[in-house]
Amino acid sequence: MKTFKRNTLAVMTSVSLLISANAMANTEISSDVQKESYSIGASLGKYISGQIYSQTELGAEVDVELVIEGVVDALKNKPQFSDEEILTFLNQRAEQLNTAREAAEAKIALENLTAGNKYLTENKKKDGVNETASGLQYEVISEGEGRKPNPQDVVTVHYKGFLVDGTPFDDSYERNEPNRFALMSVIEGWQEGIPLMNEGAKYKFAIPAALAYGEKQVGIIPPSSTLVFEVELVKVEAPGEGAHGMGLSGMGMGGMMGQSNPH
Repeated sequence: MKTFKRNTLAVMTSVSLLISANAMANTEISSDVQKESYSIGASLGKYISGQIYSQTELGAEVDVELVIEGVVDALKNKPQFSDEEILTFLNQRAEQLNTAREAAEAKIALENLTAGNKYLTENKKKDGVNETASGLQYEVISEGEGRKPNPQDVVTVHYKGFLVDGTPFDDSYERNEPNRFALMSVIEGWQEGIPLMNEGAKYKFAIPAALAYGEKQVGIIPPSSTLVFEVELVKVEAPGEGAHGMGLSGMGMGGMMGQSNPH
């Protein structure tokens, strides 16, 4: 058995399918039934290809030719193993993949945590950067003249979010839509940082993973990521103000800002 990388896998799959489906090579596909039937096979092939690729990315070995043989045998209703045996082998495979996936995720998390700690250490040395007791870092871009929000208030903000390598993951300015939410519903870094601001202010926050999403992967944000935000506090409202049609958006990133890190 061989471990195939993506290019090798694509070549071997193409060759194997060409050999297995040689009889179909000259078939003219013209009727709707033929087109639909071919599409069923193409869809199945794409799904199988994706499954194989994701497994090889985790370091699992896959014998592509035997995968194809298994598909053909199943279509002929002549599998070499019983349903119980197939289920046993698939469960065995699933355990191996889960172990490999957990190891890969732990590696990524450690790399992100290390990169985040390095960023925070360097960022703390910059003029104008302050750090709270929790480890939250903030920098005043411009001050505002309105009131500071209380923890129970509703706020409206514009913001840009980045990973420490500069990769953007959300931008309310780009959407041209500020986010309005209950302050107590967001990640801890925002719960602590935004009350430092006066209405109308713009701050830059560097939020350790422990004050963001911790070890969770949220959308495109990898686990154990330190997050960097540029935040503009547009408006502060007491609870209940304008309660009719409040339209609390949650928090951007498809509502992900509302998933604060549990302890």
